[in-house]
Amino acid sequence: MDILVINCGSSSLKYQLINITTKEILASGICDRINLDGSILKYKSKDKKIEQNLPMPDHKSAIGYVFDALTNKEYGAISSLNEIKAIGHRIVHGGEHFVTSTLVNDDVIEKIRDYSDLAPLHNPAHVIGLEACRYLMPYTPMVVVFDTAFHQTIEPKAYLYALPYEWYEKYKIRKYGFHGTSHSYVSKRTAEYLGLDINNSKIITCHLGNGSSICAVKNGKSIDTSMGLSPLEGIAMGTRSGDLDPAVLQYIAKKENINIDEILNILNKKSGVLGISKLSSDFRDLLKAEGEGNELAKLARRVFAYRVAKYIGSYMAAMNGVDAVAFCAGVGENAVYIRGMIVEHLGFLGVRLDENINVNTIGTEAVISTPDSKVKVCVIPTNEELVIAQDTYNIVSKL
Repeated sequence: MDILVINCGSSSLKYQLINITTKEILASGICDRINLDGSILKYKSKDKKIEQNLPMPDHKSAIGYVFDALTNKEYGAISSLNEIKAIGHRIVHGGEHFVTSTLVNDDVIEKIRDYSDLAPLHNPAHVIGLEACRYLMPYTPMVVVFDTAFHQTIEPKAYLYALPYEWYEKYKIRKYGFHGTSHSYVSKRTAEYLGLDINNSKIITCHLGNGSSICAVKNGKSIDTSMGLSPLEGIAMGTRSGDLDPAVLQYIAKKENINIDEILNILNKKSGVLGISKLSSDFRDLLKAEGEGNELAKLARRVFAYRVAKYIGSYMAAMNGVDAVAFCAGVGENAVYIRGMIVEHLGFLGVRLDENINVNTIGTEAVISTPDSKVKVCVIPTNEELVIAQDTYNIVSKL
């Protein structure tokens, strides 16, 4: 069965066509700069790679171009849209309502729209993508898979903020967590890879990329995670500040004469390692600059590694131990020196890194700790799209 996975952002649309039986990626790509100048379609299949500048005034037109590319007689992966048996959509925020992946209908779309206040950059775009797909392929079943669903097992002691309880009652102000599909996949795959019983295990998954989060997974369930009401909370990231004293907002508002919306824009898009380094959110740029003597680039990388290590340590305490720490996503899978800097902080726990294996592990599964390390440390490349496709298949196969 061929399943199309769609991930709509505010000005982008990522996609993968997956054969769920063989787990093969038949085609993948992105529509970038939707409703902006210079919009582009990128498409890749087994032996073809296409880039086209095309007018994309909205997500509906972008999805139309994706469908055209998938069925193109010269390079398309399929001959007809009828070969797509289901579409799985990644949704960032499902609030407390959605605890599992769900078949799409009008009520589901309306509920996703209702959570737009909690994810203003993501949920409105998801709704647009859903409605566009339903318009273009009205008879194809669709499933929504939520970033927040995996974290619905977190207990109130971990998800509640120490704020007036009425705010939770009235507005549902609480930690929700994100990257759920990634943490779910990586924790399960880590247990499988290391020969652990997922139902009797303690695993810390580190999804480290431009957006980063840490998750404590005990017996296969999320018990805590670093992101909160929004993806802004947690460790320092590529452009996001992560944790900070809320008094900073009032102080900067007065000093810079800016409003809360402007401050949040800075915290989301101009902070993190970009803000500290004054240079880049890309860790490859920071590594190069540090080698050239750039002290702020060096500082930014150390701030990032230190924050990650602190969360790992706190989650070891939360689970009263840990069997394995797994790194995934762009930085976690490829930035070998960042992994080394993080593990340096865990030496007091008897965690030891095999330096040779670490520096030679890029984007592949591997145990990067020494045989005598008291905690296994590994790299497990994430596969969020496969999780979405699998959940979609599990639901539509029962129709």
